[in-house]
Amino acid sequence: MSQTKWIEIETVNSFITNELDGVVPKDAWGETSYFYNPGHVFQRGTYFATIKQKDGANDRASHLDRSGVWRLNMGVSKEVFFELFGPPPPRPGKGGVIDGGWDFAASDQLMPHPIYGWMSWISVLNPSRLTWGKCLPLVSDAHLRAKGTFEQRRAKQNGLARRIAAEP
Repeated sequence: MSQTKWIEIETVNSFITNELDGVVPKDAWGETSYFYNPGHVFQRGTYFATIKQKDGANDRASHLDRSGVWRLNMGVSKEVFFELFGPPPPRPGKGGVIDGGWDFAASDQLMPHPIYGWMSWISVLNPSRLTWGKCLPLVSDAHLRAKGTFEQRRAKQNGLARRIAAEP
């Protein structure tokens, strides 16, 4: 396996944090989570992507305990998910993975997220340069989706603050 074939985590992190606006990264639970939160308006902001480097108690389908294996996860719009995979699968039972013919441990394959595919999240393990090129618009779509959700939350917060201020 040639080292130049695979994208490094640092490349993905740099794109997300330097090329997309309003991004706040947060390291926890063996992953880096990316939130859209310009000005740190909310405690965490709106979650739109992660880089996961180890298995969790309820997320072992990708076998991230293998040396050098990591997974990029992206919360894309329902429209983009549908274009890639058809309708989102049903929510899995507690501790389970979504139904489908995906090999969640396969590298360099875009696929639904093993746990959160039902919420239009997608993932890829150790993307190659070619696959990373396909991920760029997907990460951007997830970022755009997060912006919309963030603005809805902020509008709701501002509307509540105005109602409270207007009360006698």
